[in-house]
Amino acid sequence: MSVTVRVPAKVNVQLAVGAARPDGFHDLANVFLAVGLYDEVTVTPADELRVTCTGPDAGQVPLDRTNLAARAAIALAERYGRSPDVHVHIAKDIPVAGGMAGGSADGAGALLACDALWGTGASRAELLEICAELGSDVPFSLVGGAALGTGRGERLTPLEAGGTFHWVFAMAARGLSTPAVFREFDRLAEGRAVPEPVASRPLLDALTAGDPDALAAAVSNDLQPAALSLFPELADTLAAGRAAGALAALVSGSGPTTAFLTADLASAEAVAEALRVSGTCRTVRTAVGPVAGATVLQPAASG
Repeated sequence: MSVTVRVPAKVNVQLAVGAARPDGFHDLANVFLAVGLYDEVTVTPADELRVTCTGPDAGQVPLDRTNLAARAAIALAERYGRSPDVHVHIAKDIPVAGGMAGGSADGAGALLACDALWGTGASRAELLEICAELGSDVPFSLVGGAALGTGRGERLTPLEAGGTFHWVFAMAARGLSTPAVFREFDRLAEGRAVPEPVASRPLLDALTAGDPDALAAAVSNDLQPAALSLFPELADTLAAGRAAGALAALVSGSGPTTAFLTADLASAEAVAEALRVSGTCRTVRTAVGPVAGATVLQPAASG
């Protein structure tokens, strides 16, 4: 018996960041878009909890109980009074430490897979509550589509997206630590007032209309200056994508993956090829969004 769940990456089309809170987190206005790069998480009954991983950069994924997929299995098991004895296998395709919520995706995928495997019958609200306990981006990985995240990003309001948006993602030669990027944001913000984060009305309207030009004019990421401060070479990647015809270029979340919005599929392919030969990034992928959140592909069955 096993259950496989497919779960998407995300791009932040707006990431507005407030000042550091007393608890160390930051209030956010975080407009998420799920995009079609996926991890697949398979859970199978086992004698004890263990995690394995294959795929690009799998060697960078922790395989102990700090892995969000393992933590998700433990959290659901504790809530239902059972032991988290499963083998969690992650087939990675979302960049590792790339600002696209790959770890969060694995947490949401493992949670949904364990719920299906164990027949716990947890409500959607219960699953989202566990997701929020696991991390700020985990609830969106479960929900997918398009959504506004407030608080530290975990309180979600679904958003309408009136069309499909074409993206190109350039993966950098090394990773960036999300906590380090937030610390750099705080350092750069010293001595100035940081405004309360609010969602951009023009951006929300562009999403609803499915208008890539209007969306390109409205995208923003308050963490981008901090990411560029820690990883200045990303500016060359952003410039290469813009020069190739991208409508917008920005750092995805805390980085270091850079995201390029294009007008259509042909434009995406042209931008991707230009980035591949630019020498400014490690690998390049294209994807569309929005796409569905965590989805059970293979339900539990006798095998």
